[in-house]
Amino acid sequence: MGQRVVVRRRVPGQTGPSGGPALTDVLGTCTAWGDGVCVVAPDGDQSGATVTIPIGDIVAGKPVPPRASTRLRVSAQQAQRRALALWPDLETEPLGEWLLRRSRTSTARRANSVLAMSPSGVAGDLERVVAHYASLGQRPIAAVLPESDEDALFRGHGWVLESHDHDTVFQLAGIAAVRRNLPRDLPEAELHVDGQLVTARIGHAASGVAAVDGDWAGFRSIEVDPALRRRGLGLAVMAALVGWAAEGGATTAYLQVIGDNAAALALYGRLGFVEHHRYRYLAAPR
Repeated sequence: MGQRVVVRRRVPGQTGPSGGPALTDVLGTCTAWGDGVCVVAPDGDQSGATVTIPIGDIVAGKPVPPRASTRLRVSAQQAQRRALALWPDLETEPLGEWLLRRSRTSTARRANSVLAMSPSGVAGDLERVVAHYASLGQRPIAAVLPESDEDALFRGHGWVLESHDHDTVFQLAGIAAVRRNLPRDLPEAELHVDGQLVTARIGHAASGVAAVDGDWAGFRSIEVDPALRRRGLGLAVMAALVGWAAEGGATTAYLQVIGDNAAALALYGRLGFVEHHRYRYLAAPR
C-alpha cells in the first residue's frame, strides 16, 4: 500500500484478440489491499476516482518507480525560458524555437547568448544568429545541451567552448522542501526589492538575488565573503530569499551551478535541489 504499481487484470465478460480473456493494465498508487480487492488510484486522474480490482481477477502486478515530478518533466528549453525572470532588462527576439538574448546592463553569458536547446525550425538559423550578434558588436555565443544536435551544428561550423568552465548544472527543487531543509536559527538577512528582483544582504558579508515568475522562483549570485565562509551566511541569504519567494506564491525553485563546484552542488543537494539538465556555452570563431 502507498506504492506506485502496475496491475494487469482480467476484464470480466470480455474476450481478447487471441480468444482468451481480455486483459488491461492499471497504473497508479495502491491505496488499499484487503477484503478480496485491490484499490488503485490511477496516475493522472485529478478527480480522486479509484479502480477497485477483485484479487481473483489480477493476473500480475509489480511496484514501479515513482512518477517523475511535474517540474522535472519540463524541457530544458522551457526551464531556461522560465529563468529569464532573473534578468528583467533582457531584450529577446525569437528565432523559431531559439531565443536571441541581450542585456545592456549585464555581461553574463545567460543574458547575452542564443538559447538553442531544441531544433529552431528555421532555415539558416546559425547564420542569422551570427548576423544578429554581429549587428550588436558582440561575439556570438550559444547555450546548448552537451552532445545534442545543436551542439554538433555549432561545432560543425567551427564554434568552440566559450571558456574553460565545466558545463553548467540547472537544478530544481520544491520551495516547500527547501524551506524544510534549511537550518533554523540562521542570521537575519535584509531584503531590498527593486522592481522584479529582490536582493538579500547580510551587511557586506553575504548577498544573493531572486526573482519570481508565476510559481517559479530563481536564485543567483549567492555570494559570501571568502573570509566569512562556513558560518551559515549563504544559507541565511537563501532562507530569506526562499521565504520571500514562498510569500509570492512560488512552488518551484531553480538555480544554476558550474559543474565542478562540488561544495555548492553538495550544499544545494542537502536543500533538496536535483539536476534537471546540463548545458554549455559555445562561441563563434574569432
